[in-house]
Amino acid sequence: MRIWFKIWKDTRLLRDVTVENYSDDTRTHKIFDALDEACLKLDLAKPIWLDSNVTEFKRTSKARFYEDSFVESIDFDYLEIHVIEED
Repeated sequence: MRIWFKIWKDTRLLRDVTVENYSDDTRTHKIFDALDEACLKLDLAKPIWLDSNVTEFKRTSKARFYEDSFVESIDFDYLEIHVIEED
């Protein structure tokens, strides 16, 4: 599985990172582990999965985490997560 994490501000891509996980874990564990790794690489606090994030992710394999998903304040508009390759 490959997941692309992108930080956006004012319709511009500021930073991105792709995380690969080809372990035998479940899809959910792979996504959570990739989110942990991406947040470390991007020096971000982990966002909270709100119901709207879960619904969007189940439907499109994408989710956007806005400021209300973070405990700390952020200096960008949103973090986008996008599954670009499944196992």
